[in-house]
Amino acid sequence: MEESKVSLLEIDALTVEYRTDDAIVHAVNDLDLRLDKGETRGLVGETGAGKTTLALSVLRLLPERVGHIAGGSIRYEGRELLQMPEAEMLALRGKRISMIFQDPMTSLNPTHTVGDQILEVLNLHFPEMTKQQKEAKVDEMMTLVGIPPSRKTDFPHQFSGGMKQRIVIAMALVAEPELLLADEPTTALDVTIQAQILELIRNLKNQFHTAVLLITHDLGVVAEFCDTVSVVYAGRVVEYGTVEAVFEKKNNHPYTAGLFGCIPDLKDDQPRLHPIAGRMSDPRVVHEGCCFCDRCDHAMERCKTVAPAMHVHKGHGIACHLFENREDF
Repeated sequence: MEESKVSLLEIDALTVEYRTDDAIVHAVNDLDLRLDKGETRGLVGETGAGKTTLALSVLRLLPERVGHIAGGSIRYEGRELLQMPEAEMLALRGKRISMIFQDPMTSLNPTHTVGDQILEVLNLHFPEMTKQQKEAKVDEMMTLVGIPPSRKTDFPHQFSGGMKQRIVIAMALVAEPELLLADEPTTALDVTIQAQILELIRNLKNQFHTAVLLITHDLGVVAEFCDTVSVVYAGRVVEYGTVEAVFEKKNNHPYTAGLFGCIPDLKDDQPRLHPIAGRMSDPRVVHEGCCFCDRCDHAMERCKTVAPAMHVHKGHGIACHLFENREDF
């Protein structure tokens, strides 16, 4: 568990399952996470690690009848979200906590203009505003994300992928939320547009002092954009800390070290990269010991039967038996 302190978002021992007629998928397993006001935390890991499930759990938007929160706690400003009435959650979503979903193509309604979709957030959460004030706010947000307000009467299909993503960001930030969940906001974009979108989120975050949980596969984006990082494997946080501590590469969880080994180094004249051996463990199987031991070069016999505790030193946490009783990382 991360060191205890009052945070904007506190997640303790969260366990999420997808239950179908065929099997139970253990998507998130006993996961802990903290996010302070104004902090930007990167959440990295392979596809299927449970990152998106975590974000959907915070907003209680898991698929009905399939997604189940089997245990744990999610507190926002000290209030337990899992016990909050749905009416209060509706008031919270979009106003205090917003989310940028992975694919802007499916996040926008093709039958409504982009201006109306941004306006919908204001109609829902700010009924006291006049129509003129709401229209002015829509114009302001479109200008902030780099789209002329004159285009607010256009439909989503009239925009490029990068511009759709800007519209989605405008929708997420128009209410000036305290927490933004950004689920791979740049995945489908080219490198130039990626840089523009990240710079846009950074500027808006600084302007509104918004905390950001950035879900991504790109360690380069984390290094450039985030204050802290949590590395997730098989639904568990296996390492967390400041970007400086984790990216120093002196002491890392074997999985984090494997991720770094997959990145090409222009200073290192090696003919091949070093991918992590094997495949991610089957999420239908509950592991008695370390979930990474089948792919780990440092695995010991106890790794198969004893789950490692989170060992913490100076705010840097690593869940690995190799770091037991060590205070030098």
